[in-house]
Amino acid sequence: MAKRRKGLPLHGVVVLDKPQGVTSNAALQKVRWCLNAQKAGHTGALDPLATGVLPLCFGEATKFSQILLESDKEYVTRARLGQTTTTSDAEGEVLEERDVPLELSAVDLEPILERFRGEIDQTPSMYSALKHNGVPLYKLARKGQEIERKARRVRIYELELLEVTLPYISLRVRCSKGTYIRNLVEDIGEVLGCGAHVVELRRTRCGPFDLSHAQSWSLFESGERISGTQLDDIFLPIDTAVLEFPKLILNQMDTGSLIRGQTVKISPPEIPGMAGEADSVKNQTHILRLYRETDGQFLGLGELNPANELKSVRLLNTDVLVPNQV
Repeated sequence: MAKRRKGLPLHGVVVLDKPQGVTSNAALQKVRWCLNAQKAGHTGALDPLATGVLPLCFGEATKFSQILLESDKEYVTRARLGQTTTTSDAEGEVLEERDVPLELSAVDLEPILERFRGEIDQTPSMYSALKHNGVPLYKLARKGQEIERKARRVRIYELELLEVTLPYISLRVRCSKGTYIRNLVEDIGEVLGCGAHVVELRRTRCGPFDLSHAQSWSLFESGERISGTQLDDIFLPIDTAVLEFPKLILNQMDTGSLIRGQTVKISPPEIPGMAGEADSVKNQTHILRLYRETDGQFLGLGELNPANELKSVRLLNTDVLVPNQV
């Protein structure tokens, strides 16, 4: 007999404004305790130093956490020029101090920043949350261990200089998954010839979620249980995690067929947001958000091939489907 899970079968997304000094997993466990939830997971760790947007998935929403993990991110960071540290941030010991160019201005910095826009290669820091044999690298680094890391190709979509108050500069970075802001800041410092490290780091967006969606840590810090109507104010519907995909509404017959694992023929594919696309795009495979026509219930994700055949990719369990107003 299967062991019964403790807690409530809650389903949805809670976006947390993670505070500094708290690990992502500790934040997840505290929120899970306060909500008395059965199943939960976060969508990619933020460093303890970092603050900001941390989406937490509960129940059936955990099926889509990988999508958020792979989504683009946005950060605002404050960097200290003239110093490098063991961890590339303010928590490490100072390794070297170099002079910062006294007349360094926004005009001088712009061509430097331009070198880091687009695709770049980064080697993860030993003080990152990347795991080696299940152990975060930063834990190995604290034991004095050094593990070989392969360089990764990442993309910097936007790199904006927000402020220059020497020896500090502030940057806004919109980037692909797997981008290490500490590495970026350190590399910028090396090009400037003075070195640099991160002093403050705040994630302002993760996929579709930004700080306007985020719940304050103060709601959970005391560890008190949260229930009743308060849950409605905290939880976002499951499908908010996948709003990047076009929406398709299915009739009752097609819904039943898809749930039974059958392929459904969609003819014609009238999908909002795709009607004006070129034939070259239409002839590709698309991931779609699926909804039940009778009540607007979100069903999950499906894959539509060029032959207009739809198959399920990841569906909610039928015994936990809940009304959805999105």
